[in-house]
Amino acid sequence: MSTPYPFTAVVGQTDLRLALLLNAVSPAVGGVLVRGEKGTAKSTAVRALSALLPQVDVVPGCRFSCAPGAPDPACPDGPHEPGPGAVRPARMVELPVGASEDRLVGALDIERALAEGVKAFEPGLLADAHRGILYVDEVNLLHDHLIDLLLDAAAMGASYVEREGVSVRHAARFLLVGTMNPEEGELRPQLLDRFGLTVEVAASREPAQRVEVVRRRLAYEDDPAGFATRWAGDEHEVRARVVAARALLPKVSLGDTALLQIAATCAGFEVDGMRADIVMARTATALAAWAGRTEVRKEDVRQAALLALPHRRRRNPFDAPGLDEDLLDRILDEFPDEEPEPDPDPEPGPEGPDGNGPDDSGPGDGGPDGGPDGGPGGTPPQESGPDAPASEAEAPQTPQGSEQQPSGQENGGGAPEQAAVRAAEPFRTKMLSVPGLGEGASGRRSRARTAHGRTTGAQRPRGHLTKLHLAATIQAAAPHQKARGRSGRGLVVRKDDLRQATREGREGNLVLFVVDASGSMAARQRMSAVKGAVLSLLLDAYQRRDKVGLITFRGAGAQLALPPTSSVDAAAARLEQLPTGGRTPLAAGLLTAHETLRIERLRDPSRRPLLVVVTDGRATSAGALGGDPRELSRRSARMLAAEGVASVVVDCESGPVRLGLAGVLAADLGGPAVSLDGLRADSLAGLVKNVRTAVTSQSSHTNRRAA
Repeated sequence: MSTPYPFTAVVGQTDLRLALLLNAVSPAVGGVLVRGEKGTAKSTAVRALSALLPQVDVVPGCRFSCAPGAPDPACPDGPHEPGPGAVRPARMVELPVGASEDRLVGALDIERALAEGVKAFEPGLLADAHRGILYVDEVNLLHDHLIDLLLDAAAMGASYVEREGVSVRHAARFLLVGTMNPEEGELRPQLLDRFGLTVEVAASREPAQRVEVVRRRLAYEDDPAGFATRWAGDEHEVRARVVAARALLPKVSLGDTALLQIAATCAGFEVDGMRADIVMARTATALAAWAGRTEVRKEDVRQAALLALPHRRRRNPFDAPGLDEDLLDRILDEFPDEEPEPDPDPEPGPEGPDGNGPDDSGPGDGGPDGGPDGGPGGTPPQESGPDAPASEAEAPQTPQGSEQQPSGQENGGGAPEQAAVRAAEPFRTKMLSVPGLGEGASGRRSRARTAHGRTTGAQRPRGHLTKLHLAATIQAAAPHQKARGRSGRGLVVRKDDLRQATREGREGNLVLFVVDASGSMAARQRMSAVKGAVLSLLLDAYQRRDKVGLITFRGAGAQLALPPTSSVDAAAARLEQLPTGGRTPLAAGLLTAHETLRIERLRDPSRRPLLVVVTDGRATSAGALGGDPRELSRRSARMLAAEGVASVVVDCESGPVRLGLAGVLAADLGGPAVSLDGLRADSLAGLVKNVRTAVTSQSSHTNRRAA
């Protein structure tokens, strides 16, 4: 729809709206990261913000939005002659998840640069967003190198494009807003720290609030222009308040007491680095300006901490973001504000809807809920709507043939089901890698051809040239200089001469865990150690930017507890809740893995899998398949090996008498086996990183047997 949903019509979402408005007042705060599940009005609120930003004066015809009064001296379209400027609304530019590096930062015409020595530059999205908003939906799915470029530009206020000695710089100051669904994967801690503020959003569970969301959404869809007109007055008031706060911002005093409160808060919460202190100071100053005050108070520091610190306290992906407000209050109480002298009543700034300011709910709110897509409240994130499915933790997918039994009952025969046990403390593991050279998404695990990495050769470009191999290009053009009539010093380069650099780096893989949860695994309290080992491998997968999946088998079948996802914390949550008991349908687990990998291969064909089977190797149940459980397991394992799936078996068998069944399974899978005790640190290195050796050995053995 051409008419955007009004910002002031979004129901509730106090923290989200406040964080966005504070960045509108002071872009130096550093942007906002909005976390929440789908249907919580994240995108709606962000898109509505651009209408509240003041209009900008620009040099006519400048592609980089230079201000007429202070143009960028290094502007590629400059120098600009003095003269009247043009006025236009502030832009909101969206960065697609699948955008290329050239689309983000711009591209140089390499052919003209080499042949003519000119800087022919096509601006990217960073130039378009200058003096406006740059919005990245699903920022956690964006490639890491694009996020690095994006955040570097946001921090420096400029974008640099350098290709083979030719460089272009232009101003790029914008309000950065990212939204993400944590279930689809987290950002790295280093990247989280680069966002100034973060907000958690969730749908309300109050019927009256949800009714108001639906009512406004339907009214907007029936008549977008009329709906926007009814909120035009509130929009104008908030826009005027943003302008007034921007004007007041340079006059706000950040006293020593406020600085001590900020420093003590960051130290008390053990936040790494100094960026948090700086962001809190800027946020508290913007809060005071938004409130129409010229001094920062304790309540400003408190609110700044709630917005700036939660995402900076996470030590690993399994830590829930948040802040202990009782501890925060105790820290701030140690540095009470000095009694401020009463300021003369400032000219009252414009209020938000209903005269309560944009931090309060609009007409008919009834409390904190969302806008047209639903909205956040104080409850844990869940998808809204009567047809919404339960969260993954509550309703994992269960393939046909799997069973779930109440605790204490027989589970498909064998030992009774036992309650879930807590995982042992995780430990550091060595790298598991897939053999060969892949072409998957950028990561940190297996060798692959990537856009970034060490240069290994050159080839003709397929489509748009992105990484020029200069030596190969000159070598291709050199023999034709006489035929092309070269007369000067410059090299005559044509499009057919250009060569693309081929590079080798690391890719992320799909690490699929197949975990035995049968009664034999529950014996001798082994399940706690097993969960600790899997949790350690999940941490490793998070650090190496992998997708993960979790299959469990027990009783009469197997269960896809977690479909392949980038959210390793979701996998950890499923693992923590995993009960044990029943017989051991090993074949069902392997066949479920085979089907899961087949489907995932269709969805993401370039991402190579690594299968990690955690079991003692027993097979005591064929489930619904029928037949000999052991023979079914061996056939299933050989089918996976025949398709080239790289596998590792973690042998969980213990005790003085061992059957060695996990080793037999590993041989059938064509991969190595490692004992549960040998999974730690250096003992894993020589075993798992050489999966290729085991695969090659198994292949040679098969060929000799066939001969």
